[in-house]
Amino acid sequence: MTPNIYKVVFLCLFSCSSYTAICQTVPAAFKSDSIKTKPDTGKTTKKASFKIGVDYVTNNVFMGRTDTVTTPIISPNVKYSFKSGIYLSGSLDFLPNRKTKKLDGGDFALGYDFDLTDDLSGAVSFTKLFYSATSTQVSSAISSTINGNLDYDIADIITTSVSLDYNINKQGVGDDFMFNFGLSHDFIAEGIFGDKDILLVSPMAALNSGTQNFYDGYLVRKKLKNAKRDAAQTKLFNTYTAALSQFELLDYELSVPIEYKSGNFIFHITPIYALAENQFQSPAIQKLLGLSSQPSVFYVEVGVALKF
Repeated sequence: MTPNIYKVVFLCLFSCSSYTAICQTVPAAFKSDSIKTKPDTGKTTKKASFKIGVDYVTNNVFMGRTDTVTTPIISPNVKYSFKSGIYLSGSLDFLPNRKTKKLDGGDFALGYDFDLTDDLSGAVSFTKLFYSATSTQVSSAISSTINGNLDYDIADIITTSVSLDYNINKQGVGDDFMFNFGLSHDFIAEGIFGDKDILLVSPMAALNSGTQNFYDGYLVRKKLKNAKRDAAQTKLFNTYTAALSQFELLDYELSVPIEYKSGNFIFHITPIYALAENQFQSPAIQKLLGLSSQPSVFYVEVGVALKF
């Protein structure tokens, strides 16, 4: 798909979502997990909930980086949220395009969602990840992640979000520090097919920055560092990997999360366009190691869940 087609796709999505601009305050019935919202009363009434679902992503992408082979993933997941805001969640990653060893990884998370004011909310979490020994996911060197994030709704016009991650990595490489900043706006419509049905469309622009020791671990995991190369190529490669511990811009992302709630069912689809920054600059190294050199990638996440 060419860049011009990407622009057309996003223009169509933004245009189609414009009719949903009924209000900027989301009803209490639509307190979703994936998109931060607040009810009509201005105060959140929390209650315990249980959610089970399955997600599908057309390609595994992490910070704009992908493997050389397109890696779709099916992820069944479960989450239990206590009234206090504490939650437990877990998921598994299955690769449908493999003949054997389809279970590629998964995670378990403990977190806490909270509201500081009517317009300011946040969360903290700890996630333990695991991957199979043959995993080619770019994030497969990450052992666990500590996250903190804040969302601030400015006059029901735009929501700013900041997120900080500290990633503990495997393979003897250094840990990573990540920073995300995003801007989004909610368009809401009610009563699409039923009186209590709700549609939420939240176009978002974001950037990710941080260190890339995870990528060094990814190279080790694929045993690419053992590839034969001449002295000049070795020097180029070592120079690049030495720079992975530097804090840099990693990618820009444009996405359009679309979520529809009907009764206990929640359906969502999110098209994402990521523009990677600070990747391998040497075509010789890219060819030698068989690394992806895509400057941009388009992928889609879809899913369905039951929430009680």
